[in-house]
Amino acid sequence: MSLQDEIEAGRQTIRAESYSMSIGEVVNLYKDLEIVIRPEFQRLFRWKPDQKSRLIESIMLGIPIPSIFIMQRDDNVWEVIDGLQRLSTILEFMGELRDEATGELEPPSRLEATDYLPSFEDISYEEIDPDRPSFTVGQRLSLKRGKIDLKILLPDSDEKAKYELFDRLNTGGSAPTAQEVRNAQLIMRDKTLFDWIEDRRNNKDFQDTIGISDRRYEEGYDTELVTRFLVLTNTKSADLKAIKNIDTFLSKEVFSYAKRGAFNRQNQKTTFNKTFKLINSTMEDRAFRRFNKNKEKFEGPFSVGAFEAVSVGLAENIDDWITLELNSPGSLESRVTEFWSNSVFTGRSGSGMSSASRIPYTVPEARNHFAV
Repeated sequence: MSLQDEIEAGRQTIRAESYSMSIGEVVNLYKDLEIVIRPEFQRLFRWKPDQKSRLIESIMLGIPIPSIFIMQRDDNVWEVIDGLQRLSTILEFMGELRDEATGELEPPSRLEATDYLPSFEDISYEEIDPDRPSFTVGQRLSLKRGKIDLKILLPDSDEKAKYELFDRLNTGGSAPTAQEVRNAQLIMRDKTLFDWIEDRRNNKDFQDTIGISDRRYEEGYDTELVTRFLVLTNTKSADLKAIKNIDTFLSKEVFSYAKRGAFNRQNQKTTFNKTFKLINSTMEDRAFRRFNKNKEKFEGPFSVGAFEAVSVGLAENIDDWITLELNSPGSLESRVTEFWSNSVFTGRSGSGMSSASRIPYTVPEARNHFAV
């Protein structure tokens, strides 16, 4: 097949239309439930007040804003797949944003001062408090008459098109993390698997052992760690050499679990729970910290390399390790300590070492080291 043939074939997988609509029209469609935001998406993406204020500033100054991408479902309802924060910011400021899980309206937001519009400071769309500023009638009309470009992905597009479109739209910018994009795509593919992963994320033993920063929690890094554990425990050592980009690898693998439907969730849940219960009961959050040989103690921040190696190596033989630790307390901590003398592990776990350069070497070493 020639390049032109490939281009033409690719174009046939996506059918889309474009509309330019006023903000007032879009808000009315949202109020009539003809445009919907999936409730799971609301908590995956977050904008700060200054970002929200700059968006309203752009609209009021007539500066074009990026298109909002919509998937048209078979029932003709439009579902937002990109532009969630732009649309949510407008709806929230106008007092029309719903909590999609409860149906209740969210409190209207107030803006912050911007470079061009310093009078935005603390301003609301409609008067809430007579002692605080609000838009005039004319300013409200100006906002509602602002235009939004909508790109509509039609139902007869290839099923993979919406996932590919979502990925390309959301991985080029800096707002969402790779895990946030992965979560949203997984929700579209198989929400039950997304919920299953979220249940593992909420496991108390798991949370007690990882000890990551608040910022990383906000970015969903704990969910990424569950995904890493899940994918690495289900990938043969030889196949780890295929990793070129860890985000791409994790996404491909976890999406395949949804696609083929052969993922034994009960067995994996049991292994996950046993693994992190044993780690928490014996080492707490020390297991995933660097061992300082001179001070003879675990210290420093969370180490993702240690997390991958210890958790995956332990999970391979979890029932044997439970028995061993019961009969010989302290065995796990001794084995983890010894692993920090493994030259392959220490040589591949330094700062600046990419996951693709680390995992194909450290995880197989860990499987051997933690064998019982």
